[in-house]
Amino acid sequence: MMLKIADVLDADQVRQCRQALEQAEWTDGRATAGHVAVKAKNNLQLPLDHPVARQLGEFILGMLSQNSAFISATLPLRILPPRFNRYEGGGDYGFHIDNSIFGVPGTHKRIRTDISSTLFLSDPDEYEGGELVVEDTYGSHTVKLPAGHLVVYPGASLHRVTPVTRGTRYASFFWTQSLIREDNRRSLLWEMDSAIQNVSRSMPDHESIPQLTGVYHNLIREWSNT
Repeated sequence: MMLKIADVLDADQVRQCRQALEQAEWTDGRATAGHVAVKAKNNLQLPLDHPVARQLGEFILGMLSQNSAFISATLPLRILPPRFNRYEGGGDYGFHIDNSIFGVPGTHKRIRTDISSTLFLSDPDEYEGGELVVEDTYGSHTVKLPAGHLVVYPGASLHRVTPVTRGTRYASFFWTQSLIREDNRRSLLWEMDSAIQNVSRSMPDHESIPQLTGVYHNLIREWSNT
């Protein structure tokens, strides 16, 4: 399932993030690429232990914890601390699939990358190119969202970022290990939760709401990997 989530950050929050990122010291993004992806990666990235990366990462995690659409779509068990990249001057990232497992920096924990996420921190008119292109069983999907908007998609998807030929594209990216490992089951739960919320808004006293809610939670119990 691919889902676009609007306004994870508002304009002021994006501006504060951008100010910090524009003043930070960046390094070659290939330093964190795997032995296959390193051949396709051509961008800049904040070092994982950079103070700005840690500070903004914690802020973004806090905002995600309050975002009902993200929680419903991903059903997160663990989220890898957000990372930050920068594309400019023709920088791109060729087709690749993300690593299946990442270690959590500074710990012995590991995260399975069920879901990939990109949080755009530059508006589309600030740069040319830089589209996120995701390939799945339904074809090719091109994503270029306003600053502060998020896209989530299966971590197993083949994807790339097209060359940025003008301006600078800033973004945060991270991975989520879901309570529900299978993407098709997460999609069904997302659809059910959305339907329950719609019915609750239009008919808040409908007698079926408690039953439907119970089915939703029992499916999570049945399908959860924990």
